[in-house]
Amino acid sequence: MTRTKKWLVAGALGTAAVWAQAEVNQVRVWAAACANCHGTEGRALQGMEALAGKDKDEMLQKLLDFKNGRKPATIMHQLSKGYTDEQLAQISAYFAAQKKQ
Repeated sequence: MTRTKKWLVAGALGTAAVWAQAEVNQVRVWAAACANCHGTEGRALQGMEALAGKDKDEMLQKLLDFKNGRKPATIMHQLSKGYTDEQLAQISAYFAAQKKQ
């Protein structure tokens, strides 16, 4: 491989790594909005539903049900409408990956 190609490949890999980290950070920002009720990283205090370690598909279905008005809520139906379905899937995956309390 020529020297130029090596630099291009290294640059592309570096850019991909930075992009992937930025995406992870964005999901953390979205998930931080849940902390008021569901605790930091989904580890809720007594009386609230903990999200850490829950099944991501079940969590996503609940969020979509809130968003579409199929599940009654006091505030979740409003909050979930602020995200795309893909964003809700990423948030669900983030909380599912967290260790349970």
